[in-house]
Amino acid sequence: MPSFRTTRRVPHTAENMFDLVADVERYPEFLPLCTGLRVLRRIPAEDGKETLVAEMRVGYKAIAERFTTKVTTDRAAFDIHVSYIDGPFKYLENRWEFRPVEGGGSEVRFFIDYEFRSRALGMLMGTMFERAFRMFTTAFESRADLVYGRS
Repeated sequence: MPSFRTTRRVPHTAENMFDLVADVERYPEFLPLCTGLRVLRRIPAEDGKETLVAEMRVGYKAIAERFTTKVTTDRAAFDIHVSYIDGPFKYLENRWEFRPVEGGGSEVRFFIDYEFRSRALGMLMGTMFERAFRMFTTAFESRADLVYGRS
């Protein structure tokens, strides 16, 4: 069962990094393997949280898949939780946490745990996904530099 976890300190605020990751519609512009993303439903809550149901298309060369997730954003806690609904996975869980750090900037924590439904698809796409997840935090940092400027 593959999983990946990383913690990075970035020069951007926790608020800015949260906003950047919560803006899922922009992912195809900069995220590795993401070829499309469509928000199917947006459900605001009174406590400041928001839940999205989103369909992401991923692809590399001749391989193309799509999957649906529930994305819960919690602005007050600077947390984003992604849970799996449908697609080629047996399960998928993803969490982002953004914490302000003394002296400026923030600490970004990224965690993903997943397993493909098909063993053959897992073997075919597994290595590619692992490389992509390792590039995700760098892709978001580069996007933050572009959107908010380099510090």
